Amino acid sequence: MRILLVLDRVENPASANALMGFRLAEQLLRRDHTVHILTLWDGLHAPPAPPEGAMQHLLAFADERQMNEALENGQKGGTPVPLRLARLAAHPAAAAAAFRQLVLKQPRRTVDSRREIERLNAEFHFDAVCAVCAPYRTAFALEAAAIRGKKFLWQLDPYASNRDYTAPGGFAREGQLLDALDGTFVTPQALPDYADGAPLAPWREKVHVLGFPTLLPRVMEPVEHDDIQCVFCGSLHPGMREPGFALALFRALHDDTVTLTMAGGGWERFAADADETARVLGAKFVRPGLLPPDEAAGAGSAPEGRRHAGHRGKAAQLAAQCTGSCPSLCPDGKALPRVHPGEGRGGVFKVVVSGQLRPFKRK
Repeated sequence: MRILLVLDRVENPASANALMGFRLAEQLLRRDHTVHILTLWDGLHAPPAPPEGAMQHLLAFADERQMNEALENGQKGGTPVPLRLARLAAHPAAAAAAFRQLVLKQPRRTVDSRREIERLNAEFHFDAVCAVCAPYRTAFALEAAAIRGKKFLWQLDPYASNRDYTAPGGFAREGQLLDALDGTFVTPQALPDYADGAPLAPWREKVHVLGFPTLLPRVMEPVEHDDIQCVFCGSLHPGMREPGFALALFRALHDDTVTLTMAGGGWERFAADADETARVLGAKFVRPGLLPPDEAAGAGSAPEGRRHAGHRGKAAQLAAQCTGSCPSLCPDGKALPRVHPGEGRGGVFKVVVSGQLRPFKRK
């Protein structure tokens, strides 16, 4: 089969969804399928090379990146609205992108992506096109694309298990989207939305359930060291992924053998907390910013808060410290239960940014 995967890296150049799309492309290539990848990017951070054997097509949206930066992604608080609009006016292309999105309701990313899907399809005649979501811009582009091949969505993103989240436009808009598609892949957590009497029940026959894909490295090599390193990889977002609990926790630990590394962007809203942590921890608090894929793999070996701990005794000591410190670090009542070390030298512990802290063992 000839398959086109549509990936979106505009808001997040290091998108986990795009990484999952690359992993999927690798598996499809091993099964002798022909794979093309259309990558939407921000015009600043060049996307990584695709898996060997796949052909990648790039579509830049520097205007939307500048728009998002000027308007601070529409977040509440932050810079006053008049100053945001002044920043926007300084970039004519970004202002035009905002007008198309906010006034005309025709975001350039959706319109131009649809045209590019149609152009590529006319040239390569795909049997199937799959939009890897979120964001939903790629889904809406695929919805309107005039192509003969089958259309699919792959909704295996972190929002799939967030019961407070619905697609842009709500369930009615998602149903309209599903009308135009041949199928959608979801995680088990999304199934209640398709149950009898649920909002998406009429489209249940189009749903294919897949487990949440792993982003662990393909090979886990033990690393011998006597210190403890905890690495968080992922850009920060107010209200969704905030660093406060980790910063407070490691300030309370204040252990000279523990290094906290937090790779990724989005620190503008958390500068004061970061400065206080740097004052307490000094060189033991590292913020390398956005990392290229190869460096990120070497630094964290896995996304979203997994990293080697030291020997068993030290890991157990850290777990005990964390457990004892947690109650005082959660004044808002949000539980932050326990950290459990892995077994043996070079074990691993896992920290989940939102929700419980879960044990993780090296295989």
